[in-house]
Amino acid sequence: MSISHFEATAQVLVSPSKGILAADESTRTLGRRFAALDIESTAETRRSYREMLFTTPGVAEFISGTILFDETIRQSASDGTPFPQLLARQGIIPGIKVDRGTTALAGAVGEEVTEGLDGLRDRLIEYTALGAKFAKWRAVIRIGAGLPTARCVEANAHALARYASLCQEQSLLPIVEPEVLMNGDHTIERCFEVTEFTLHAVFAALRAQSVVPEAMLLKPSMVLAGSECPRQADVTEVAEATLQCLRRSVPAAVPGIVFLSGGQSDQAATLHLNAMNAGTRREPWPLSFSYGRALQSAAMAAWKGNPADVSAAQSAFYNRARCTSAARDGRYAPALDHATR
Repeated sequence: MSISHFEATAQVLVSPSKGILAADESTRTLGRRFAALDIESTAETRRSYREMLFTTPGVAEFISGTILFDETIRQSASDGTPFPQLLARQGIIPGIKVDRGTTALAGAVGEEVTEGLDGLRDRLIEYTALGAKFAKWRAVIRIGAGLPTARCVEANAHALARYASLCQEQSLLPIVEPEVLMNGDHTIERCFEVTEFTLHAVFAALRAQSVVPEAMLLKPSMVLAGSECPRQADVTEVAEATLQCLRRSVPAAVPGIVFLSGGQSDQAATLHLNAMNAGTRREPWPLSFSYGRALQSAAMAAWKGNPADVSAAQSAFYNRARCTSAARDGRYAPALDHATR
């Protein structure tokens, strides 16, 4: 398939004022978040929760694509419409998380590598038949004493590149996600070093696996001080450090960058994205979002598994999507958090 096919999908996903909803939490991860709100986690409650998000009136104004989990791409709305079709009818492109989570990297204490390459070609064929138009694979890089090691970074970069190559072979746009975790007491300067090293390794591996840069999206973490660092960087410092790191590391040919929220609060993730888009300088790539918790947390807290609270939850989701959309264009102001439709 021609590069233009991938570019068309990428351009829709990073359209002005729009970004991606990451609704690809594993059963275990979503179960933990449900448990914190005393919501029972069953296939039906997970299905109902995703349906609440996907049927929010007007949200397609802000959401261009949605990443699904294996369970979710096989589920349907209450009226029997498969979720990929439900999304596509609203102009939202359905995607799929294809990695199978992390496992301990052999001989490397405290480090992990992502699994899921075995059988991936066949799974991509199946996901395409189910309606997926793009895919995502997440790698995890941890900062700590002596971490990350070059071996860990290289192992994850290699897996990301092999995944991306298989996606392009099967005409699925790959989203490449090397997440540098914000857990720890490291400084923003240390995060910058690790993020730059990681991105250089990832793009070297992508080139080695013949991945076409025009036919992918990058989903990086922002350059942040660790969550336990005594000195937290301000919004401007985070934006400037993140942009400088990306300029040094990411080819201009990549059609878009969709940041992960990575454990930031809803407002912090929005403020940081807004600061990167509010300047007069324009980067070679659109700077958008692929947020999970930063889009969903308010809605989940309002819903709490109660069908009577679906409307309130959808209003919370709509408002968070609207705020994040504004940040995508550098137009966000905290007053929007409390605005009504």
